[in-house]
Amino acid sequence: QVQLVESGGGQVQPGGSLRLSCAASGFAMDYYAMHWFRQAPGKEREGVSCISTSDLTRDYVDSVKGRFTISRDNDKDTVHLQMDSLKPEDTAVYFCATEMISRCPLTVSTDKMRFWGQGAQVTVSS
Repeated sequence: QVQLVESGGGQVQPGGSLRLSCAASGFAMDYYAMHWFRQAPGKEREGVSCISTSDLTRDYVDSVKGRFTISRDNDKDTVHLQMDSLKPEDTAVYFCATEMISRCPLTVSTDKMRFWGQGAQVTVSS
């Protein structure tokens, strides 16, 4: 049974940092690209970042470039999202997901993701 479990969410002041983790089980994570999405209240879910197999490609949505860093530890079947210089507009529920393909697609689509985690709340507020 495939499971993705996020952890590390919380509340932080603007300018602060958080590190999200996604623990994968039930499949060979090292063969597949992994994604982070987020969904703010009243907004559509958007792709935040993707990391391909073997760490060859790391993609980011423009709004987080230079502030967020995605990484993976295939030995521990874990994907991380280091979030620095957080802004109030980063407030959202963050989800880990996989399309079960090896590369990061040119166009990220929620419809194509096959497995999702339950989400982790990130709140940036003073």
